[in-house]
Amino acid sequence: MQPMSELDAQSLRDYYRRFARFEATDTSPTYTAWAQGVAEDDEIIHLLLELPKQKRQANLLFAAARHLGAGDDSNTHPGDEGNAGAGDYASLRRWLLEHWEVTREIMLARSTQTNEAGRCAVLLPALAQIDRSISLIEVGASAGLCLYPDRYSYVYGTPSGPVTLHPDDGPSPVVLDCELRNAQVPDRLPEVAWRAGIDLNPLDINDADQRNWLRSLIWPEHDIRRRRLSAAASLMGPDPPRLVAGDLLESIGPLMTEAPADSQVVVFHSAVLAYVSPAERAQFVELMRSHEDVVWISNEGARVLPDIGNQVPNDPDGRFVLAVNGEASALTGPHGQSYEGL
Repeated sequence: MQPMSELDAQSLRDYYRRFARFEATDTSPTYTAWAQGVAEDDEIIHLLLELPKQKRQANLLFAAARHLGAGDDSNTHPGDEGNAGAGDYASLRRWLLEHWEVTREIMLARSTQTNEAGRCAVLLPALAQIDRSISLIEVGASAGLCLYPDRYSYVYGTPSGPVTLHPDDGPSPVVLDCELRNAQVPDRLPEVAWRAGIDLNPLDINDADQRNWLRSLIWPEHDIRRRRLSAAASLMGPDPPRLVAGDLLESIGPLMTEAPADSQVVVFHSAVLAYVSPAERAQFVELMRSHEDVVWISNEGARVLPDIGNQVPNDPDGRFVLAVNGEASALTGPHGQSYEGL
């Protein structure tokens, strides 16, 4: 076991404080309290430091605990005992210390593969500008719910009132709400000729256990997102997308060659590159820039791709930066709840 250095401990404490302040505040009182509690808890920090770096994330820790029964919300499985009260860090702390071994096993076995269909609402303004059929390739696709922007309905909140868009065959059971500022509402949904995704560990939306894990990744207070997951799973279940298990650098090239020749290839990713090394990120950016015939849409935290993040004049306040071919075009809510054009 690696010795616990104070530098590593302080970095992890700072990470949990940032998570509470910029990601959880105003959207999840439970995760705000839990992250603040972990940041000040040397014993829990020590346990986290025994895990590989990529397994110390707040989303993974909290999802694993809730998947096993911690927390008092609709995600809790019937029959679970010893639940930590929602928003109560002291109860969560007791629960974690009593169930650390099984929590640790879940964290080592699983990944933060949040599959938020709502992010299609912030991708649509870019996709709607492409005037021909498209071939969609998602990097970090999880179960592939974001590969169906043509099958969802959208409600954009604007200063002059809500604007609704539906698929050609009528309203979808999946409705995505998004506050839109400083941008025009998309005038159409994309025509998707072909779709596929890449993930190190693709999830099968028709597998009950894997679907339950996706549910555990949704934050406690986000009931709308839980209902959206269920609706999207039912919609795409009979026609799941092609998902390739592989590394993004090795798999993207061969997959692009499979797209129909008369379509516009679009490669996109959202909240993915933070989980790969800086060197791999740089290689991926170089790879995308080398394909001038491909539309590349990124939707990541401002610090993840510095060349893009540095184009933003103001503090994003925890929002992502959406860019098309490396040019920042909007600040977006992490779960697709808002879009502010730059």
